[in-house]
Amino acid sequence: MIDIFIKHATIVTVNPKREILYDAALAIEGSRIVDIGDTSSLCEKYSEAKQVFNAEGKAVFPGMVNTHNHLFQTNLKGMGDDKDLKDWLKDMMFPSATHLIADDCYTGAMIGSIEGLHSGVTTQVDYMHAHPVAGLSDAVIQAFKDLKIRAVFARGHMDCGEQFGVQKGLMQSVDTIEADIRRLVSTYDGCEEGRIHIWMAPSAPWSSSPAAMQMTKRLYDEGIRLTVHTSETPFDRNSTMELHGFYDTDLLAHYGLLGPHTLLVHCVHLTDRDIRMVKATDTKISHNPASNMYLSSGVARVPDWNLAGIDAGLGTDGAASNNSNDMLELLKLTSLLQKVSHLDPTIITAEKVLEMATIDGARCIGQEDEIGSLEVGKKADLFIFNPERNIKAIPMHHPVSTLVYSSTTENVETVIVDGRVVLDDGKVQTVDEVQMVKRCRQQADALSERAGTWGLKKRPWRNLAY
Repeated sequence: MIDIFIKHATIVTVNPKREILYDAALAIEGSRIVDIGDTSSLCEKYSEAKQVFNAEGKAVFPGMVNTHNHLFQTNLKGMGDDKDLKDWLKDMMFPSATHLIADDCYTGAMIGSIEGLHSGVTTQVDYMHAHPVAGLSDAVIQAFKDLKIRAVFARGHMDCGEQFGVQKGLMQSVDTIEADIRRLVSTYDGCEEGRIHIWMAPSAPWSSSPAAMQMTKRLYDEGIRLTVHTSETPFDRNSTMELHGFYDTDLLAHYGLLGPHTLLVHCVHLTDRDIRMVKATDTKISHNPASNMYLSSGVARVPDWNLAGIDAGLGTDGAASNNSNDMLELLKLTSLLQKVSHLDPTIITAEKVLEMATIDGARCIGQEDEIGSLEVGKKADLFIFNPERNIKAIPMHHPVSTLVYSSTTENVETVIVDGRVVLDDGKVQTVDEVQMVKRCRQQADALSERAGTWGLKKRPWRNLAY
């Protein structure tokens, strides 16, 4: 008897042949997919299953990979409107981050990841850059464990950058940072049956001293993967030049930190030379279009990345610079931003956007052999999409087009991670979502009180921001 059997589905495999299978079935045993084929044949082969899903009229997609988030920022939605990156950091982000406590981080990670589940995200990459007190990393990881999702926890750090707006309460010594990264790796890397992994994440090159960069290189050479904000705005590039005498991509190359185990984030202002360096070193990129638009950072050169053959995944970024953890919303924004900025409807397709959210995202985190597509032997990370749960998705002529352009979180009916049903009939199965929502609302208010950012919530009506 198998564990889970899904039948009569349209299966969007994202396999090497990019097959879409109609009236198809999928069998799951333990944490892995053991069979995919036409429904009639597999119904005969698997006459008994512990759980059966009739997916007639529905589509099955690989679980999506959110390659960049700051989950504690779920507590800060709507607080940073109408600011560029520098002012957003100075006026809202750094003051708020300085007053974080463990409960904020647990609940922010939980609510942000639940929102992700509702939009088909089975893997989160959390770039946790704020550490004003000890124990915040453990709180985020506990949320991942409780919710039973797949995650990369990237331990961020800052040890300088006061001239650029970094508050002293967010800075740590290099020795403290290194000790905690090593602790997290030894304690959590590969835990939860391999669902959780630990990386490191310098908050930005302009908030990392030469000593911190040397420490990062030392740990990188020991096999710890790296993700880092890169060329998000001209401010990033110029501040890095002021501190180090290099632009950020050149700085990473100088320290030997470009390569297949590095995931650069944003990359809006990469030059032609930067793009050649990224391709030559097989470095990966996380594209965050909602955040780039919200902070007016610019339009990333995604078509050039694609033409160069660079692996680029999608990231929501933190909800303080997006106001959402919704990956479905991000799919549509990814496509439409490129089409309108290039005045070319063919510049990117719905299929390519789905690849970025699934198999390309899996490559970005080094897990393409396990997740990112629906294939026999891979992990059973997937979601069932029901167009009839929201009229926006009706009619579903082509499943990929419907997902990218016509979907809402209501359409995500069931989510399976590692062979476990974590969301069914639109309801989270592993934690009490209602209680988590109430808890988040209370803690978000308390955080704004501690941080002195209450005025950002009670700001007056404005037709123009200046």
